Amino acid sequence: MKTELKNWIDNVIKEDQITKYQDDESLDFINDENIEQKISANAGVDKSRIRDIISKSLDIQTLSPDETSALLNVKDPELWDEMENAAGQIKRKVYDNRIVTFAPLYLSTTCVNRCAYCGLRSDNNVIHRGVLTLEQVREETEILAGKIGHKRLIVVYGEHPESDTDYMAKTLETIYSVKVKTRNGEGTIRRVNVNGAPLSIENFKKMHEIGIGTYQIFQETYHRETYRRVHPQNTIKGNYRWRLYAMHRALDAGIDDVGIGALFGLYDWRFEVMGLLYHAIELEKRFGIGPHTISFPRLEPAENTPFIQNSSYRVNDEDMRKIITVLRLAVPYTGMILTARENAKMRKELIPLGITQTDASSKIGLGAYNDQNEKNQVGKRQQFILGDTRSLDEVVRELAEMGYITSFCTAGYRCGRTGKCIMDLLRSGAEGRFCKLNAVITFREWLDDFASSATKEVGERVIESEIKEIKETMPKVFETFFSQYQKTLKGERDLYF
Repeated sequence: MKTELKNWIDNVIKEDQITKYQDDESLDFINDENIEQKISANAGVDKSRIRDIISKSLDIQTLSPDETSALLNVKDPELWDEMENAAGQIKRKVYDNRIVTFAPLYLSTTCVNRCAYCGLRSDNNVIHRGVLTLEQVREETEILAGKIGHKRLIVVYGEHPESDTDYMAKTLETIYSVKVKTRNGEGTIRRVNVNGAPLSIENFKKMHEIGIGTYQIFQETYHRETYRRVHPQNTIKGNYRWRLYAMHRALDAGIDDVGIGALFGLYDWRFEVMGLLYHAIELEKRFGIGPHTISFPRLEPAENTPFIQNSSYRVNDEDMRKIITVLRLAVPYTGMILTARENAKMRKELIPLGITQTDASSKIGLGAYNDQNEKNQVGKRQQFILGDTRSLDEVVRELAEMGYITSFCTAGYRCGRTGKCIMDLLRSGAEGRFCKLNAVITFREWLDDFASSATKEVGERVIESEIKEIKETMPKVFETFFSQYQKTLKGERDLYF
């Protein structure tokens, strides 16, 4: 068995699928020295220049490294207030007042890697590991789609032959096949995004053929020496470049939507923001589209993982605000994902800075949604400890009280509004108008099928306000929209523009 595992590991990385993207074999699009120099050189930029940079962001243009590093160096509280205000404006301009919700679903916790910060590292012998059977996948999905009301999932796999692309394909097909009777309709998962290991072009093509949503891979840290220190070199993940060019391979394989991210707390947060920017610029330059989403998880406690407590780069709450603000300004078209790693209070404070997606009802223990005995988190069963475990109903209600409409829409993916198409729509503001219509219809559906009476009461006020706005601002489509809305109110499901 050990020999088979070693053979599998030895055959994962294909060097020619790294070098094909390099203009010079000794250089990558991430240059540590250049990033540090940019951050240092753009300190002390005057107020007028910062305001010019903010204006560029408001025009939904990607910022340059010099412009972004200038924002990272701002010390003036007044300017930070202006930047935060602009971040909120950009989000509303591109995405309207919608927030998309999803749930994470861990399908395997076996992994061949030994990342110093991860509770699931292969040498952590206190963790209870496993791989869900297809029947267990079905049971978890039935809870998520039929009892909680999710329409989107992010499924998570460890890097291991037991959860290879064949397993991934079977689990995705299983999830899409689930249909559950609800209060007034039928619960289904309509979009499955994947958080998985870097794949070869051939295996990414298999994922594309199944019909996945976004394929999400985090570089964890863009800083080479830190990357080397936390990822042992004799592991798959120890190869910095195999991971760095994973999104290139995914896009070459036909996957339109890719998601990038960094784990904040491994190295200087300003460097990681710059790394994410350079990654976005590289994808724009080479493929004509940037990342569909950017995520920015913070280090959180994990069972038997002392590295986390000892990190000298832990990110405080004030710096987390800055990370989100600068990223929203630097890459204004992208979706931004805030996860339940953050506690409820922090999420409420951070969402107005430009967040477009957040999870809810989250459980990250293997099989945890279907385990009625597990009322609390079990550290030995999961990758890290969550900060916010509120139900989807509670999160939706709070968002409504904040003036947001929760969108359960997945129409864009099924109508071909992906890749370059959606990027163009986002930059022009047109996607926000499409999505407002679909957000109202799908929110109506969710309120009638899943909401508590308290959430429905608040949600009705949001719907009333949204319908009034659509009638005033989009009169040409209002009649068609309202017809779809009335059909949904009477029990029809999955209607969209």
